[in-house]
Formats: sequence, structure tokens, C-alpha cells
Amino acid sequence: MENSRVMVVPGLIFPPPVSSPGAVMNVQPAQEKASLLYPYGPDQHDQKNPKLDDGSSKKITLTVPFTFYSKKYQTLYVNNNGVISFDTRVNQYTPDPFPLADGRTFVAPYWADVDNVRGGDVFYRETTDPTLLALVTKDINQYFPKISYAATWAFVATWDHVAYYGSTTNKGNTFQAVLTTNTKMSFIILNYWDIQWTTGAASDGDPETGLGGTPAHAGFNSGDETNYYNIPGSQTEAIINITKTSNVNVPGRWVFQVDDFKVTGVPTEVPKVADSNNCWL
Repeated sequence: MENSRVMVVPGLIFPPPVSSPGAVMNVQPAQEKASLLYPYGPDQHDQKNPKLDDGSSKKITLTVPFTFYSKKYQTLYVNNNGVISFDTRVNQYTPDPFPLADGRTFVAPYWADVDNVRGGDVFYRETTDPTLLALVTKDINQYFPKISYAATWAFVATWDHVAYYGSTTNKGNTFQAVLTTNTKMSFIILNYWDIQWTTGAASDGDPETGLGGTPAHAGFNSGDETNYYNIPGSQTEAIINITKTSNVNVPGRWVFQVDDFKVTGVPTEVPKVADSNNCWL
């Protein structure tokens, strides 16, 4: 694709290059934080992961099963390194490309070497709060207008300004994953508010920038070695721009139906990155 052109896919947002007339590269400051991230933190009665490098939550037994790639799961872990895994912990800090050969089943909002000892917190909660469910229901029905959906359950995990391993800076990433179901259909909403780094030092990243090496991976792995999905830009320098991309016309938000996994509004090829400005083309 030529640098002077922008990929146009219904519902999908790629920022134009800096040289484009009238281009607005950073769309996030115009948004309120609360307009992208669902409420989280101590005032929402969230649990918080221990301060432990490569750590995770305790084993969480869900009150209702969550269907992922046609299989029902009732236990999960919120792992510090940007992964929500079903049935087993994931402490691996350098991401591998999907599909994985070891049968692990998980959602990777932003799989990279987080160190919450150096900075940031990892929050989570299971909820049936009517206010939150109403917000989720409204959003899902907007993005999937052909589906009549009413959320009856949600699980919210939020990585709040988390640092990277080996960091010599105060850089932090803030992102969120929301699992929701009505017991028949299941969806996952991934929200990316602020992404300042892609790679920890043990993954060959630069301690001063948090860039380089093996960058973060975002996507889904079914565990059957066949079915998976990689968000465009995963494990490339382009992943830092995930706050500006979307498959539902909301910068920084990616939404998927995952009971019988479906991908909507996504290109078939990974977009290229311009070396000069690190923007998706």
C-alpha cells in the first residue's frame, strides 16, 4: 500500500500519515477517559493483583460460565503480563505468535512484560451491576445492530498505568478487557486508553524507551492450535498505535463476538508502518 493512501474498511480506523492535509494523529485527547474505559478501581470494589513481577490473580471461579470459541469456561486468571487465561496461569513475559502449540486458551489484551512492582495496578471484578450492564448492552447493540443483546454478566479487568520490566522511566500503559455474556452469546471488549511502551527489557526492549525487541501481542488463542486471531500490528512496532485503531469506529476499542468467534470490520492484511512517524497506514 502506498504511503499516500489510507486503508478504508467499514468500522475500522487507521490514522492517516502525518503528511496528510488536515490529519489529526492523536484522537484520544478529545475523548473523556470515562468515554472509553468502563468504571474501575477501588470505588468499584475491584480486586487488585499482588505486586509481583510475572504474577497473577488467584484462581477466579465465575458465577456463570463464559463461552469462548464454543467451549464453556468457569475459571480464569487475570495475569499481570496483559493476559486473561482460562483454567491455567500465564506468567510468560515475552509473547509468542498465535496459534500457540501448547493448548493454552486465553485473551491477550496486551501481552507484554508488565512489572506492577515498578508501577501501576491490575484491577478486576465480576459484576452484575445494572448500571454497568446497561452501558455494555448499549455498546454491543450499537456495534452489532443485527443482534439483540442484553448483558446479564460482565467481568472487567483493567491494567492501570502499568510499567514494563527493566524500566528506567515512569512510562505506563492503561488498557482494559471486558468479558460479557447473556448466557447464550459472549463478547469481549478491549479498550486501549494510553499505550506508552511495547516491550520489557527481558524481551530485548530498550530500558529507556520501552520499545524495540519483541513487541506486545494483542489477540485471542482458542487452544486448539487452529483457531486464533491477531489484532493487526501485534508483535510489531505498530502495536503502540492501538489507541488510534478500532474495528467499531471508536479509536482505541476493539470488540469481538467470541462464543462462536467472529471478526468484523477488520482487514485481511496487517497494515504497514511508516518508519518516520510510527503510524498505521
